[in-house]
Amino acid sequence: MKKLIYLVALCFLFISCSEDTDDKLIVQCKTPTNTQFSDITSETATITWEDNNTSASYILEYGVSGFVLGFGETIETSETSVTLLGLGANTSYDVYIQSICTDNVSIQTEVATFTTAAPLVIPEFLPNLSELNLFTENLTDLEPSDRAFIYNLNTTLFTDYAHKQRILALPVGTSMEYVDDGFPNFPDNTVMAKTFYYLNNERDASEGRILVETRILIKKNGLWELGNYKWNADQTDAVLDNTTSTVPITYEDTNGTTVNIDYVIPSAQDCIDCHNNNNTIIPIGPKLRALNGNNQLEDWISNNYLSNLTDVSQVAVLPDWEDAVNYTLEERARAYFDMNCAHCHTAGGFCGDQSYLRLDYETPFADSYIFEDKINIDSRMSFYYQGVSMPLIGTTMMHPEGYDLISQYLDTL
Repeated sequence: MKKLIYLVALCFLFISCSEDTDDKLIVQCKTPTNTQFSDITSETATITWEDNNTSASYILEYGVSGFVLGFGETIETSETSVTLLGLGANTSYDVYIQSICTDNVSIQTEVATFTTAAPLVIPEFLPNLSELNLFTENLTDLEPSDRAFIYNLNTTLFTDYAHKQRILALPVGTSMEYVDDGFPNFPDNTVMAKTFYYLNNERDASEGRILVETRILIKKNGLWELGNYKWNADQTDAVLDNTTSTVPITYEDTNGTTVNIDYVIPSAQDCIDCHNNNNTIIPIGPKLRALNGNNQLEDWISNNYLSNLTDVSQVAVLPDWEDAVNYTLEERARAYFDMNCAHCHTAGGFCGDQSYLRLDYETPFADSYIFEDKINIDSRMSFYYQGVSMPLIGTTMMHPEGYDLISQYLDTL
């Protein structure tokens, strides 16, 4: 009898539960899909996603890549798009998104990652070189920012055997414009930087280097301005300082000989004397003919750094003065004159009124006065005496290899 009563009670309980009007099926809250990133800058990024829920809001959590969920920054929104502000430049971020439905929540999305852009180069003479954003965070590496690129010259200026790294930064969305074999038309806010350094051991670059100075040219409102940054003793940054100073340098050359140099950092006025043409500051090195080699101009065109030029064969080539295989003695000597001397010995240059020498590469020999002045040229290049030897500025010693080249050339005239 007791068993019968128990069975009847179970039946009533089952019927009662099955007719409960409060019982209903809860629809699963779906996880957002197709996370996308756009409009990424050095400080911002826009994130969008898709959602198949009937009605939902969202919680977005983000932080520097590798952060632990629950310890990131969170944003609550009813939209399927969010713009993040105040991000760090050149930094990777992880993002997770979760849907919040009426009755429950979704699981979070798989991690989605984006990286912010490099900071914009600042075309100003700020107190420290690091503030210009020309290089990546570890300034000592001299690794150019994504906003800048290295360029090289076929023939280079002699500066007491210092190595040089040359970089150029163009404003976003701009390019240089081809005009002729000379300088392109650089857009305003272009920044040029040339860093001078020595290897501790010329036979082994892995032994490190000594950073000495970084010279800067900035184009503002159609005119070039210059400034000089001196590297600190710790080699961590360089400070704007337009006065002259002497830095003692010791290194081992390719023969293992210890070399001691009292490297002279020029003053701003010294730099102006060399970069002056008709009382206007101009660059010296990056004429297109001096850049036309090793597919450099082709790369500039393909990367939209250089416009108004499609065929680089239109541009002449300034020879490498050290390349005796592909160029004649005269071509090499004229190229050396062009890079080391012509910025002063040209119309409008520092020596333009003091000397009739015209040493630009494209100047016809008959108009250069090299033959007429060859004895004086040989004499003033054969030794070093400050204020007498050539070049007047930028070196504290004669250049034996350069003098040998010029001397051989002059002997043929």
